[in-house]
Amino acid sequence: MASFWRLFLCVHVKVISMANRRRRKKRIRQTRIMKRMQSTLVRCFMLVCCLLILLVIRVMVIQAVDGERYQKIVLSQQGYSSTVIPYKRGDIVDVKGSVLATSVDVYNIILDCKELNAAAEQEAKRAARHGKEYNENEGIISTTAYYLSRSFPKIKESEIKEYVAKKPKSQYKVLLKQVSYKKMHAFQKIMEDESTASKITGIWFEKEYKREYPYPTLASQLIGFTAAGNEGVTGLEHQYNNVLNGVNGRSYGYQNENNQMENTVAEPKNGKTLVTSIDLMIQNAAMKEVQKYNKKLAKGGKRGSLNTAVLVMNPNNGEIKAMVSYPTFDLTKPRDLSGVYTEQQLAAMDDKAQLDALNGIWQNFPVSFTYEPGSTAKPFTIAMGLESGVLKGSESFMCDGGQKFAGNVFVRCESHHGIVDIRHALMYSCNDALMQIGSRIGPRTFHDYQHLFGFGQKTGIDLPGEPRTDSLLYDEEALKKTPVNLGTNAFGQNFNTTMVQLASGFCSLINGGNLYQPHVMTEVRDDAGNVVWQYDPVIEKKTISAQTSKKLRSYLRSVVTGGTGVTAAVKGYDIGGKTGTAEKQPRKDKKYLVSFIGFAPVEDPQLMIYVVVNEPNVKDQAHSTYAQEVAHNIMKTILPYCNIEQKSSKKKEK
Repeated sequence: MASFWRLFLCVHVKVISMANRRRRKKRIRQTRIMKRMQSTLVRCFMLVCCLLILLVIRVMVIQAVDGERYQKIVLSQQGYSSTVIPYKRGDIVDVKGSVLATSVDVYNIILDCKELNAAAEQEAKRAARHGKEYNENEGIISTTAYYLSRSFPKIKESEIKEYVAKKPKSQYKVLLKQVSYKKMHAFQKIMEDESTASKITGIWFEKEYKREYPYPTLASQLIGFTAAGNEGVTGLEHQYNNVLNGVNGRSYGYQNENNQMENTVAEPKNGKTLVTSIDLMIQNAAMKEVQKYNKKLAKGGKRGSLNTAVLVMNPNNGEIKAMVSYPTFDLTKPRDLSGVYTEQQLAAMDDKAQLDALNGIWQNFPVSFTYEPGSTAKPFTIAMGLESGVLKGSESFMCDGGQKFAGNVFVRCESHHGIVDIRHALMYSCNDALMQIGSRIGPRTFHDYQHLFGFGQKTGIDLPGEPRTDSLLYDEEALKKTPVNLGTNAFGQNFNTTMVQLASGFCSLINGGNLYQPHVMTEVRDDAGNVVWQYDPVIEKKTISAQTSKKLRSYLRSVVTGGTGVTAAVKGYDIGGKTGTAEKQPRKDKKYLVSFIGFAPVEDPQLMIYVVVNEPNVKDQAHSTYAQEVAHNIMKTILPYCNIEQKSSKKKEK
C-alpha cells in the first residue's frame, strides 16, 4: 500500500512538473510574440511618421514651387464663370524717372442683354399686377439706352434696342472700347444716383490698359510702340517686351456645396519698369535743334535733309543719353504718315510704297543705317599709326593735291595743304596725308585695328535692328591687292559703319582706350519700385593706350579751335571733335552725308555728341557746317545742364 502511494506521488509530481514546463514554454512563446508584435508596431509607427514627414515636405515644395500652377488648375476646374484681370505693362522712364511710356486704365462698356430683358419682364409683370399697360418706350430698355447715348455719344439708342431684341440671351456685347476712367466714373455716378439707379441695368465695365506716351514724337524710334496684345513692335518696347509684360490674373465665380456663390481671385502680376540712361532734357534739346534745322532748310515740298540723327553718350560707360532720328512719327498714331508726306505724295503711294515709307520712319537711324563715315574715321587711322608705332607724332607729310595708285587711279585732296604734321593733317582734314599714313600702316595692321575698334561687328546695343557690317569692310587680302582701297579707307570712304558703331569706337579714343558696350537700359524695377536687375558697364576691348588717347584729344581740340570744326565751338568750353564730309555712292550724283563728332571737356571727356545730316536739302551739300551748327546749338544747351567744366584759361595749340 505504501509503495502505491509513493508511485502515485511520483506520477503526480511528474504530471505537475510537465504542466509547469508547458506553462513556462507557453509564457515564453507569448512573450516572444509580444516582443515581435511590439517591434513590428514600432517599425510601422516609424514608417508612418517618415511618410507623414515626407508628405509634409512634398506639400511644402509643391506650395513653394508649383503652388500657383496647381491653383490655376483647381480654379480652372471650378468653372461656372471667370473674368480676366489684365496686368499692367511696365513703364519706360528716363534716367531721372520721367515717364516716357506708361499704361493707363481704360474701360470697355459691356451690355448684358439677358439681364436687361429680365428686368423688362419684371417691369411688365408689375404693370400687369397693377392693371396697367406696359409702355416699352418708357421701360428700362429704353431708359438704359437713353442714359448710355447721352453719356457716350458714339453709342446710339436705336442700336442698343435693336441688339437687345435680336440677341436676347447675349450676356457680353462690347458697346464702346477704351473709355477713360473719368467718363466711366461719371456714368457710374448716374447708375448709383437714387433718381436714375432703377432706370439703368445690364451695363458693366471691363477694365483694361491703354499704352500712352507723354511725349509722343520724342525719341519715337528709340522707345517704339506696341500692337494689340501688348506686343512691342519696335524700339525698347520690342527689345524688352518680356520684361515689360506681366501675367493676367483671373476672378472665378463658382457655387459651393451649399449652392452659395463664392469668388476666388488669382491676382495679376504687373510688368516691370524699365529705367533708361536717356535724359529727357538732353533728348528734347537735341530734338528741338534737329527740327529747327530741318525747318530752316525745308523748301520745295522737301524736308531739310533725307535724314538727320543725333547721338549723345557718356564716353566713360557706354550710356546713351539721347538718340534722335529724324523724321520722327507720333507713337500714338504710328501708322500716320501725314506728318512726313504731303497729301499729294500720300495719294500717289500704293500699299507697298506706304509700307516702305512706314518702315523708313520706324527705322532707328543711329542703330540701323549704314553709311560711309568720311573724315570722322581719320582719328582712328591716326590712332592706328600711333599705337602700332608706325607714327611717333613728329612726322610731316607733303600734300600736293592727292595720291596716285596702280592702274592710273588718282585720289585727290580738296586742297593743296603743302607740308603738314599729324596735328594739322587732322585740323585741315587732309586726305593726302591720311592716305600716306594708311600706306605706312599697311593692310594687315589697318585691318586688325579696324576690327579692334569695332568696325564690321555688332556693338551689342540693347536695341533692335542692328545690322551685320562685316561684309561692308575690305579684308586684309583686298586691301593688299588693291592699295587704293587702303588709301580711301584711311580717310573714311569705301567702307560702311553705323553711328552707334563709330561713336562707341570714338569714345574709346578719348576715354583712355576702353571700348564699352553701348546701352540704353540701366535698371529694371518691380511693381513696388524695387531694383531687381542693374546694368554694369561692359568693357569689350582695350583699343589704345592712355598716352595715345591723350595725344589724340589734343589733336581733336585743334580741329575745333582752328581747323575744320570751328563752327562747332561753344564759347567758354574746351571742346574737341572731328568733321566729316562723305561723298555717297554713286559718286557722280554729288550727294553727301555730312557729320560732326565731338566731346567735352578735352582733358576729362564727360560727354560725346555725334551729329549726322544725310543729304542736306541744298544745292551744294559738301559742307560739314550743317552738322556742326546742329552740334553747336545742342552743346550750348546741354553742356551747362550737365555741369561740364568751362575753360579756366585760353589754351593755344601749335
